[in-house]
Amino acid sequence: MEIKVEAGDIVQHPAKAIIINLFEGVTSPGGATGAVDRALGNGISQLISEGEIKGKTGEMTLVHTLGRVPAPRVLVAGLGKQKNFNLNVIRDLMGAAVRRARSTGAKSVATIVHGAGIAGLDPEACAQAITEGAIMGGYRFRRYKQNGDNDTGDIETLHIIENDQSKLDAVRRGVERGRIMAEAANHTRDMANEPANALPPAGLAERAQVLAGEAGLECEVLHEGQIKELGMGALIGVALGSTQPPRFIIIKYRGKPDSDSILGLLGKGITFDSGGISIKPAAGMESMKGDMSGGAAMISTMWALGKLRPAINVTALIPAAENMPSGSATRPGDVVTAMNGKTIEVINTDAEGRLILADAICYARKEKLSPIVDVATLTGAMMIALGPGATGFMATDDGLADAMVAAGEASGEKMWRFPLIDEYREGLKSNVADIKNTGARSGGAINAAKFLHFFVEDTPWVHIDMAGTDESDKEKGVWVKGSTGIPTRTLINFAISMADRG
Repeated sequence: MEIKVEAGDIVQHPAKAIIINLFEGVTSPGGATGAVDRALGNGISQLISEGEIKGKTGEMTLVHTLGRVPAPRVLVAGLGKQKNFNLNVIRDLMGAAVRRARSTGAKSVATIVHGAGIAGLDPEACAQAITEGAIMGGYRFRRYKQNGDNDTGDIETLHIIENDQSKLDAVRRGVERGRIMAEAANHTRDMANEPANALPPAGLAERAQVLAGEAGLECEVLHEGQIKELGMGALIGVALGSTQPPRFIIIKYRGKPDSDSILGLLGKGITFDSGGISIKPAAGMESMKGDMSGGAAMISTMWALGKLRPAINVTALIPAAENMPSGSATRPGDVVTAMNGKTIEVINTDAEGRLILADAICYARKEKLSPIVDVATLTGAMMIALGPGATGFMATDDGLADAMVAAGEASGEKMWRFPLIDEYREGLKSNVADIKNTGARSGGAINAAKFLHFFVEDTPWVHIDMAGTDESDKEKGVWVKGSTGIPTRTLINFAISMADRG
């Protein structure tokens, strides 16, 4: 989708559909909506008075103009109550509006800068939200689908119309930043939606190399022999059951070369998770192709940082493997040795994400990365605890936790902090090894975090368990069916906030 910022009057724009808005409770529209209303002979006001248009959040009303304005269609988007209005409302509005306009066959769409007029928000931030909403809301993964009779095709051009010339530069800056943020999220979606036979560990590594190359980043991929040489016995142990060899992906961004401080971003890259010998139930197992979405988010975050160029140094580490059952697979009761020499008794082979992240954490500590942020679809317990409404995380540092919550709020991705309860470490004691990979069933998300904490030791750390938010089963706002791309934009904002903190 090409996005053009133009000075002008939305009433006179010749796009195939124009998008305006209305707050709930408004009976006489003003601003751009009022101008369109007058051009339509007060047709919008009539629909308001008849109760068809209420302005409720998420409401989309399509009005055919019948030649009264150049655009053949007007979409009146509900903003909800003005007191609840924020940038996330704009994102969701644009996501829904783009899909609705696309369903009419419109190839060009024009929109006002929602929020910059009536609500008085910063026009640059509004333009960024519009762009994120349009690109993410219009996303479709169609690589393996032939075009059907009902496929109207994609919108080719979005025109953002601003009648105040003094705001155009700010709007253009917002569009550029919004495009990078949204495309990063969609890169994550592309990787997570890809079937596992098309994106094994080597394929994930190749995708990382391509995206790193686009952003001017250094990307190194360690193969099985190199992984063994480093002593990453936990990663190797998870990969033993598959014919697909593991990879360890290292991406580096250096935006502050005069500093020795390097943020570490670690992402789980299980390209398919059968559960191994502790095999999962068949129902829903196809979704386990997305068990690498944490790793995908880190790859996409690095791509965005390469484009945005904040003053910070970042290294991303993505251990990648398949977790499969076979005669060569790791068994429950086996002991593996992590890169730092610590031994792990494998109680459940379906608790594999924490195993590969343990080796990634050891590597991060060897490279003196700090703070460390890891992201994983780690536990069903987190899914049960929070559902799809928020992403759970834990942190050893209050400042890092506050920064992560703020980064999520700026992205429209709610982050919810859980406690790191030290007593739960007791349940991970093993009779035969330094630690075992699972503890009590209760508090499962915290138990998993405490396992990782054992390897993090005293390094400042944030652990994100995105098991409940990595997929959506419906279309709503910026979200579409399949991978959500969460928490890619949160991670980008977090890294930028770290750069701003110095």
